[in-house]
Amino acid sequence: MAPSSDSSGFFFPLAVGVSLLKCLFINCYRSTDFEVHRNWLAITHSLPVSRWYHENTSQWTLDYPPLFAWFEFGLSQAARHFDSDMLRVENLNCASPPTVLFQRLSVIVTDLLFIYAARECCRCIQEQKGHRDVLSRPSFVLAVLLLWNFGLLIVDHIHFQYNGFLFGFLLLSLAKHLQGRHFQGALLFSILLNLKHIFLYVAPAYGVFLLRSYCFTHNNKDGSLRWTSFSFLRLLSLGSIVVSVFAVSFGPFITMGQLPQVLSRLFPFKRGLCHAYWAPNIWALYNLLDKALTAVGVRLQLLQEANLPQASMTGGLVQEFQHAVLPSVSPSVTLVCTVISILPALSSISVRPRGSRGFLRVLLICALASFLFGWHVHEKAILIAILPLSILAVESREDAGTFLLLSSTGHYSLFPLIFTAAELPIKVCLMLMFTIFSFAALRKLHSGPSCLLRPLEAVYLLGLVIVALGCEVVFPLSPWKQRMPFLPLLVTSTYCSVGVCWSFLRLYVGLLTTENKLKQS
Repeated sequence: MAPSSDSSGFFFPLAVGVSLLKCLFINCYRSTDFEVHRNWLAITHSLPVSRWYHENTSQWTLDYPPLFAWFEFGLSQAARHFDSDMLRVENLNCASPPTVLFQRLSVIVTDLLFIYAARECCRCIQEQKGHRDVLSRPSFVLAVLLLWNFGLLIVDHIHFQYNGFLFGFLLLSLAKHLQGRHFQGALLFSILLNLKHIFLYVAPAYGVFLLRSYCFTHNNKDGSLRWTSFSFLRLLSLGSIVVSVFAVSFGPFITMGQLPQVLSRLFPFKRGLCHAYWAPNIWALYNLLDKALTAVGVRLQLLQEANLPQASMTGGLVQEFQHAVLPSVSPSVTLVCTVISILPALSSISVRPRGSRGFLRVLLICALASFLFGWHVHEKAILIAILPLSILAVESREDAGTFLLLSSTGHYSLFPLIFTAAELPIKVCLMLMFTIFSFAALRKLHSGPSCLLRPLEAVYLLGLVIVALGCEVVFPLSPWKQRMPFLPLLVTSTYCSVGVCWSFLRLYVGLLTTENKLKQS
């Protein structure tokens, strides 16, 4: 077994092919995120830095960290050669053909970083030499799972965002850690945090792993911590690189006395518990239970319908929220739940790190815990777990089963983002192609007498097909469409929540089982 090094034969055609596919989506449906980023181009190009985080002509105010604002500023220098009108702040909802072309191409071009990061991840995979069948090569399967990921294709290139560019930093950071280059990995992650703060989800895994495995240079024979091996110089170097990146990012706003204003934009805790599109997490199930209890209470005349809050727990814009029957959940409650759910995983790598792949497993648990218990979680955040899990899926049979379950449910939960009839065949075909390949390739890669999924898990995924047919085909033709337009989203989020929760438990059981085996040995 050796790290994969000769992947150029298949990697380049895969990268070119997916890039050409992205070009076909240029004129597809685009969400309000298209106008969000167009507005940010205008703000960073037309206004002085001191007004970036104060400008509110549009409701889509700048709410990403400063490095991403500078990224938008860089894009705006190219945008003015396409259509200068898109760079006027007052020109709201500008969507001229040159504007659409530029913004779509900007996502495709910046995806080059993701492509490079995927190549580096493929090089970290152990595989046997001499395989002629590419489906028997883990590096090939991983290349397809990353480059042709269904979620990234529809979220970035139809719905519209720059997740590929951001995940390029994450995957490149993980690749550096897998290669033992921890300092470079820490630098890349620090940059990523200053591009999009949602990656704070996995920051605890980075912090504990680097402190335990980089700052402590040796372990005892049983794998436990050797306190005398602590390197203050390494801690100082890590701290200096983190502080330097944050100083470059936030320094100008600190000197202008605008740090509170920037932070208020980055962490708007007055938004609802759930995003307007319910993410498939614990709070979707909590909301469903609240709605069910409310319906029963009204039917039994225990509650007065006129006095009930109007579904305010789902607000996407800044507003307060309130449940009708169950206790309302505050941001502090979600934080406590998240911290409690990740503590066992963090303690496991602090006691016995188990290398970079042990760190990767804990990172996945942190990502899913934050997704399941976090405040105002966006459904797109499920990709923070799905993409890194692809690396473990091509190496471990158990992780392959978890990947199939999580990717199927997580990707399907993104379907409500693309609700237009014209794009229905596109998202269905892309989802089917990715899912069929995932099942076929991972089944061949981990050949054996047993299936990758347990019987009940397979039944659950078959139920997902029924949910899809009901929501995408039956519901639009039924009279319920006018009376209960929220029903497909409710069904999709709650059904997928079960799969995401179960995937989280599978990952945790795998982590703790490995820890027990190490203790026994």
